[in-house]
Amino acid sequence: MKRVAITGQGIVCALGNNLGECWAMTTSGQTAIAPLRDPGSPPYKFQTGAEARNFEPLAQFTEKDLVILERFALFAVAAAREAVAQSGLRFEGELGERTAIVTGSSVGGQFAEEEGYQRLYRENNPRVAPLTIPRTMANAGASQISLEFGIHGPAYTVSTACSSSNHAIGQAFWMIRSGQVKAAVTGGSEAVFSEGLLRAWEAMRVVSPEPCRPFSADRRGLSLGEGGAMFVLEEWEHARARGAAIIGEVVGFGMSSDAHHITQPCASGPARAMQWALEDAQLSPEEIDYINAHGTGTQANDATESEAIRNVFGAAAEQVLVSSTKSLHGHALGAAGAIEAVLTSQALRCQTVPPTVNFRERDPACNLNIVANEARRAPLRTALSNTFAFGGLNATLVLRRGPDQ
Repeated sequence: MKRVAITGQGIVCALGNNLGECWAMTTSGQTAIAPLRDPGSPPYKFQTGAEARNFEPLAQFTEKDLVILERFALFAVAAAREAVAQSGLRFEGELGERTAIVTGSSVGGQFAEEEGYQRLYRENNPRVAPLTIPRTMANAGASQISLEFGIHGPAYTVSTACSSSNHAIGQAFWMIRSGQVKAAVTGGSEAVFSEGLLRAWEAMRVVSPEPCRPFSADRRGLSLGEGGAMFVLEEWEHARARGAAIIGEVVGFGMSSDAHHITQPCASGPARAMQWALEDAQLSPEEIDYINAHGTGTQANDATESEAIRNVFGAAAEQVLVSSTKSLHGHALGAAGAIEAVLTSQALRCQTVPPTVNFRERDPACNLNIVANEARRAPLRTALSNTFAFGGLNATLVLRRGPDQ
């Protein structure tokens, strides 16, 4: 089996429009969860979220692009551009045919859908916009990346709620490791701040009325976020042969299904995903230095994930450092895993653990080594990045620091 190098990474979210901006905010412990620009009418029961406020589409895209592409797809392409530029890859000849694009998105283009429904049901207008379907389709980001870079290999989108982009990255990793392709552009994107989606989350009563506090005893729910993140993954020897800087390595992937409940988590499913990811990487729990937790800030999720980590890591759970970056950039649903994986990769590069901000009080049900409120310098070699989704779908990545750091 082939080793899989990370040679490029890109990100846009509420923390910033590129990796430099996002990492600076992350290490400073500055949350991007803020009052919503549109409070709703009538007002939503929650009034905060992590919107990508500084993302200006016309600074990167043409007006024609904006007619074709929804906000979530713009995030995907912007992140892919940064990742590809860092990698230095050109997808010409055989490489263009041996490169995959695998992305994740939970809900796709909600704004176009909402506009169509308003025309039909509010305005009684049977004529919807002619590009509603291509703007709505969840694979729009993957397809535009293919068009922009001339990539002719497998291209598809995974939709598994909040585990979507971890599933996508894991599939891309396995495709390269097995020799099916030489490289991949992979990650995920999401744009959630449409009225219909916000009302739906409001109805679920799991969104915190204030910025989320993962693992804190007084946590009250999640905070929504948006954005996109992408990796360029590549066969290790291919990257070395062309003199590319290897900034990290994907070494394992595990996924499982709870088969328990459509919305309520259980510890056994996440534990299986972590255990299988470790087995896939041929690593023991003692070799993991950091876990970027799913850590949504809900009472049920954080306690369940803590139990799962304890079950897998045993005595090693006392040492492994744990944080939830959702306290900084919000819960970006299908993009969450990609955003968190990029921040995890950056943590390994910079030997710095991102903080769980807004943390106030330790919870006996979350008895983990939580990195609270301030980033922490630490020797980091290998890390897990967890995502657990409604429907009981779990996906865990194992990342290793690159040799060129």
